[in-house]
Amino acid sequence: MKTWKMTWACVCVSSMPVLALAQSNVTLSGMIDAGVTYVSNQHGGAATLFDSGVFAPNLLSFKGTEDLGSGNKALFELTSQFDLGDGSTIPGAGQIFNRTAFVGLSNEHFGTLTFGNQYDFMFESLTLGLFDGAFLAGGIYDFRQGPFAALGVPNNPTGSFDFDRMAGATRVPNSVKYRSPVFSGLRFGALYGFGGVPGAFSADSTMSFGLNYDNGPLGIGAAYVEVKYPQLGNGHDGIRNFGLGGHYKFGSVLAMLLYTNTKNTATGAKIDVYKTGAQWDIGGPWSAGLDYSYMHGNEKLDNNRAHQISGALQYHLSKRTFVYAEAIYQRASGDNAATRAWINGLLQPDAAASKGSQALARLGVSTRF
Repeated sequence: MKTWKMTWACVCVSSMPVLALAQSNVTLSGMIDAGVTYVSNQHGGAATLFDSGVFAPNLLSFKGTEDLGSGNKALFELTSQFDLGDGSTIPGAGQIFNRTAFVGLSNEHFGTLTFGNQYDFMFESLTLGLFDGAFLAGGIYDFRQGPFAALGVPNNPTGSFDFDRMAGATRVPNSVKYRSPVFSGLRFGALYGFGGVPGAFSADSTMSFGLNYDNGPLGIGAAYVEVKYPQLGNGHDGIRNFGLGGHYKFGSVLAMLLYTNTKNTATGAKIDVYKTGAQWDIGGPWSAGLDYSYMHGNEKLDNNRAHQISGALQYHLSKRTFVYAEAIYQRASGDNAATRAWINGLLQPDAAASKGSQALARLGVSTRF
């Protein structure tokens, strides 16, 4: 009798995932990028290196939805980032779903509510909204870093890596996020990340808002995020960002404009970024992208500034796979004679240039599945 009961229990348990899958839609997807990069000046010398996750991060993602009826759905997403060179997880060992991990509910009339580790709206509204051409003309190298290490972003590998959060390199843990449906081309959203500090609701917290409007070839977007860190003002100060963007599709050319403002609310250090770019579908398998950025820090950052230009040429082998060549040049200057150029994504301690200019060139291949 005990054997029969145990056998029946095992059959019931083993059949449950099958029943769940029969009612759900679960997909496995991802992106892989690898190539060779030449850097003209890393701490005074040239370097050639294998680098991966540049034009797009290396991701493995599980996504699922379940139709609950009456326009309602349950959804989840679990995404891991990894280093293609050695197979390790990013940012550290064992952090398998550090990129995204959330669950939520969606209604076609009322919007989507999700809970977990998620992107803020600087990335979702502005980058995914195609107001920043970085992922079209240079990948992670084309986002912002520059001569601004003194900005002092906590837990940041250089102090200013992806300082305006447009690359999505940092997500918001323990967060609740709402995204509205689209109303005549307009969509908005809000996010709150809980700090969990007893007696101080806002300490170590995150707030973010996003707004997008699309009407044919025209798109407009805006976003705001403020992340408070325990290292700044005992959790009551942090890094605040906001941005505005616009794009317009002229036939085969997508033209983009972007402004972002980043401020350390504890020190007053601030950076303004002005950016323009274009993506051109040349015809057949060819496409090209060109980006220009001007970054300017205030007196707290020695009035450091940088001009950066990026260009990329892509040859599409299929809808999912392309090979590419890219080049980036940055020229930095400021009140401090020791101001050094530093292209985003070069993260080694000695990766900054020894002077005010730095350039790189890269050949790579990228695929999605």
